[in-house]
Amino acid sequence: MGWKTFVTVPDMEKCIICVAPHTSNWDFIIAELFYTAIGRKAGFLMKKSWFFFPLGTLLRAIGGVPVDRSRKTSLVEQIVKRSKHSGHFHLAITPEATRSLNPNWKQGFYYMALGAELPIVLYAIDYKHKAIYGEKVIYPTGNVEEEMREIKLYFKTFGKNARHLKKFTVGEI
Repeated sequence: MGWKTFVTVPDMEKCIICVAPHTSNWDFIIAELFYTAIGRKAGFLMKKSWFFFPLGTLLRAIGGVPVDRSRKTSLVEQIVKRSKHSGHFHLAITPEATRSLNPNWKQGFYYMALGAELPIVLYAIDYKHKAIYGEKVIYPTGNVEEEMREIKLYFKTFGKNARHLKKFTVGEI
């Protein structure tokens, strides 16, 4: 498809993958193809409404985890537990949690990584240059404000290269 990769992060046994910008359904397809092409496999969170038959069967088969946003559940605790009982664990999450403009990024991925003592690997999708970047790892310490600021600053650079520019913001930094 003509995409290039710039990945300097090692293939870790376990990690949380933070992917942005997320402004189109194409982001998922490109990211899934990319990650498979570099020989890695990751699960991903996706809203429950996408898990209808037969699409739901396919999504689960490639690592999809349905999320019911209408109920408050202990998703962070569930993911922490799942990661601790897995030999290999890669979970991709988009911090915006939507393809629409959202200045209020979710921090659940951060708390999953912190609770499971996993690194957060940052992957950016750059449509302008048809490139995927995986160059930064954050080891969460519990200093949420400072580390979320670092994550947002990393992705701010790529925001101008999102598929739909008007749908991406890092919000306040």
